[in-house]
Amino acid sequence: MTAPNSTTGFDYRTALAAIVEQTIAPAAEEIDRTGAYPRAALDALREAGVLSVLSATEVGGGGGSLADVVEVVEAIAAVCGSTAMVVLMHFAATAAIEAHGPRDVREAIAGGHHVTTLALSEAGSRSHFWAPMSSAAQAGDSIRLDAAKSWVTSAGEADSYVWSSTPVSAAGPMTLWLVPADAPGLRVAGGFDGVGLRGNGSKPVTGEGVLVPESARLGEDGVGLDIALATSLPTFLIGNAAVSVGLMGAMVAEAAAHLTRTRLTHLDVSLAEQPVSRSEFARLRTRSDEARAFLADTLLAVGSGRADATLRVLQVKAVAAEASTEVADGVLRLCGGAAFRKELGVERRFRDSLAARVMAPTTAALQDFVGRASLGQPLFDEVPA
Repeated sequence: MTAPNSTTGFDYRTALAAIVEQTIAPAAEEIDRTGAYPRAALDALREAGVLSVLSATEVGGGGGSLADVVEVVEAIAAVCGSTAMVVLMHFAATAAIEAHGPRDVREAIAGGHHVTTLALSEAGSRSHFWAPMSSAAQAGDSIRLDAAKSWVTSAGEADSYVWSSTPVSAAGPMTLWLVPADAPGLRVAGGFDGVGLRGNGSKPVTGEGVLVPESARLGEDGVGLDIALATSLPTFLIGNAAVSVGLMGAMVAEAAAHLTRTRLTHLDVSLAEQPVSRSEFARLRTRSDEARAFLADTLLAVGSGRADATLRVLQVKAVAAEASTEVADGVLRLCGGAAFRKELGVERRFRDSLAARVMAPTTAALQDFVGRASLGQPLFDEVPA
């Protein structure tokens, strides 16, 4: 669908294409080399209204859907995985805020004045985001939050965090809060020097005696996991698959260009004219297209309310993540020494592609969820009180 920006009056695709070409792509190598946060890209995307496509039209946003999220992050991922991950986490948090957040924050996001992100993974429960160890306790008229969050994308850069904790008093595994990033007691507790996605600002964040009003709660006490499963998680899983698909598409395109332009002079043929190279390229192209088709089917299932929609959402990140690592490895082998060097861009995308399979929920966790859902079992074991 087309989600016009209500402030500027144009289709976000036009602005997105220009920003990808003029701002994001030229900075991608430097962001990867230094691990710098992509501030210029985020500023451009905010000003152009691209970050508001998921916000409702009633608050000035584009009124877009998951299909728009996919289109945006796939286009960005093709040139810079780090920037794509920052944008994806903003959309995933926005989904929860749109459903349960205050109008002023929703309007700020829609107006391009507010970037948000998720703060779910924790040092104590690691990738098991559904089992928060952080606490929330009544403190007079406020709520006190204490936590050791791990790997918060845009840590210290976003304006707010969609923050998970154990409930204050209700039954249930989780409560969600909208926590301002400048709240006293919040601290970025480390750096990030990763193999890939080096500029996504993913760092630990601790909260010590962070006080927020009860109105900061997103939804009811104790139902945060249900809210996350209905809003942020589908956005993240589908969007993460789009990041993998964007990376794959770019690597396959680089491989095609390399095979076409590189010649075996002694035989007077291009690499593309060699049967072995041609066959391997076809296999990798097909693998990439399979993941893209699965992503498209997932969007169709969700959009139409198909009976298997939940299953597709649980499958899609794992399908795309594993395909992406396979394609990345295959392209690296196919293009040989040219791809091993940094100039071609394959080596950077190869490293970026490795993140999805270990990013919560991991491929192993998602496969367990798929097995549980398919066999009529609950997705989560009860966490001991």
